[in-house]
Amino acid sequence: MPKPRIPRLFKRAAHELVSKPATTKYPSTKPTLPNDYRGQPMFDSELCIGCGLCCKECPSKAIEMVEVDEKKKPQVHLDKCIFCYHCVDICPKKAIKHSNQYELATTDKSALTIKPSSTEEC
Repeated sequence: MPKPRIPRLFKRAAHELVSKPATTKYPSTKPTLPNDYRGQPMFDSELCIGCGLCCKECPSKAIEMVEVDEKKKPQVHLDKCIFCYHCVDICPKKAIKHSNQYELATTDKSALTIKPSSTEEC
């Protein structure tokens, strides 16, 4: 009587049942991000001088200059942003900084707009 053969499919299934998962348990375990990770850019309205270099340098036109307290300040549309960080590199006062914030998913498109804060609100 010939020895029964176990099909490769069953061998592979048995192996997968006892091996570690290939993916991480994301919602419950946050990933460790590298130091140079390009997350959401953060703006400091106090440091901004309103020069507009970030707006001119942005390749995706995600930054527009809007008037706040009689000064021009950058307003960022994250739905257009490609996270190239040209704005961070070009800012003379370092008003735009790196961030590790990566959870940007939303159903409300207006939540993807970073509006400049007024100095009266502070």
